[in-house]
Amino acid sequence: MTDLSAAPKPGGPDVPDARFDFIVCGAGASGSVVARRLAEHPDVKVLLLEAGGSDDIAEITAATAWPALRRAPQNWLFRAAPNQHLEGRSIPMAMGKVLGGGSSINVMAWSRGHQADWDDLAAELDDPGWSYRAVLGLYRRIEDWHGAPDAQRRGTGGLLFVQPPPDPHPIAHAGLMAYAQAGVPVFEDQNGAMMEGAGGVALTNLCVRDGKRVSLYRAYVHPYLDRPNLTVLSDALVTRLIFDQRTVNGVEYLHRGELKRAHATCETVLSLGAIHTPKLLMQSGIGDEAELGRFGIRVIQHLQGVGRNFQDHFMAPCVWEAPQPIEGRNNLAEMTALWKSDSTLDRPDLQSFLCELPYASPEAAGERGMPGNAWSLTTAVLRPVSRGRIRLTGAQPSDPVEIEANFLATAQDRQTLKRCIEFNRDVGNSAPLRPFTKREWLPGTFDDEGLDEFIRNATVSHSHQSCTAKMGRDEMSVVDSRLRVYGIDRLRIADASVLPRVTTGNTMAPCVVIGERAADMLMQDHSLSN
Repeated sequence: MTDLSAAPKPGGPDVPDARFDFIVCGAGASGSVVARRLAEHPDVKVLLLEAGGSDDIAEITAATAWPALRRAPQNWLFRAAPNQHLEGRSIPMAMGKVLGGGSSINVMAWSRGHQADWDDLAAELDDPGWSYRAVLGLYRRIEDWHGAPDAQRRGTGGLLFVQPPPDPHPIAHAGLMAYAQAGVPVFEDQNGAMMEGAGGVALTNLCVRDGKRVSLYRAYVHPYLDRPNLTVLSDALVTRLIFDQRTVNGVEYLHRGELKRAHATCETVLSLGAIHTPKLLMQSGIGDEAELGRFGIRVIQHLQGVGRNFQDHFMAPCVWEAPQPIEGRNNLAEMTALWKSDSTLDRPDLQSFLCELPYASPEAAGERGMPGNAWSLTTAVLRPVSRGRIRLTGAQPSDPVEIEANFLATAQDRQTLKRCIEFNRDVGNSAPLRPFTKREWLPGTFDDEGLDEFIRNATVSHSHQSCTAKMGRDEMSVVDSRLRVYGIDRLRIADASVLPRVTTGNTMAPCVVIGERAADMLMQDHSLSN
């Protein structure tokens, strides 16, 4: 490996024009995994760049404090473009701007994706390494599972602590009974057999330990900060890729107001997420030549799929006023249910969390606001038909992106969301949850037209942005099954943008799998022994 003289210390000041073996851009769920796995080889020099700052913040550490992070500086505070299907609203989209990325500001739910998600991906790519069977092996390696033993599906002794919620609020158990009465079977483990069949309801798998968040940065990278071969730079915004013709040699980045360069002698890995990864690609000259031409960006590689195929889970939560305070525990979302809007589907397409707080858009709450004591059922559509797009607004790194989320653009998505809301209203008003219910607050009593209006005002993002630089073999694909960008050497992508289709459930766990797969591929291709 290339020697790096005067290597910068982890977290310390940068060395301009420094040389590393690998540069990883983004310290979120995928990037933290890639950086750690590469740094496990002491002769390999790794640079991990993160645009955000420290995660040593009380609201990040405390598992019950995540609602405060929705408007915090540790959030990029993206807003989608005004949407005609949502009364012209421009809805917020959370994404972490901090060490740990989304895993430092999310709801800490560990949801692996359905068996069919992974098997579909393997078939589409003709690569069994992405199959459910292969991914199960990765999950067993990743996890330190502290729930019911399941040697076939769950791992122990891995880097990431995962457990069911200890001492959950009684409303979580009432929620289990309510969904069971509605025909959704109860499972002991959200990520066991429940993710292989028609769905079910279970207590949520959590990345929470002793009441504190377990982010991927804390689990993977933080224990390695004393390693001389790993350099972690926060407040470092990657602005462009450095090319030698069609080979990426490194990156430019803005660090505390100063533009700097770092060079990678082996590879550069983009783990910036489904919004910033396509932005960096396009502003560096990789993307649809028509899109780049709008801003005079020189085309290095025409890939028309960059920024397209945007997907996210959207929802219009239902809210109930409670007769007494709901003192939330663990992550405030201790129960989750997955079921089908249509029994003929091959996997669940709807998901709910029972949230121990009122959760709704300001437009849905209206002038009367939200009750002081309340709880919610989220109504996520997991298999959206609508597709959006990430577009540039200019050629400069400081120019924002335009996010055309395109939620509810199809009648099928609108109908699926309506079914989810109607089902959850029945569940929320059923006998098991009656002790926690004073009255239904949202959507309340509506005719069909009123429910449609509620959906337009209440729909929000689940912040599971994905699929804008997808893996595949068709003309819209951006990376191959080994995460290499088509037509470009020494550049890979490892984040949710590479998924062809957003997974069933929360996306943090699949991002960790993507990171582990990327690290394995890099080690194989560069002859790094395990």
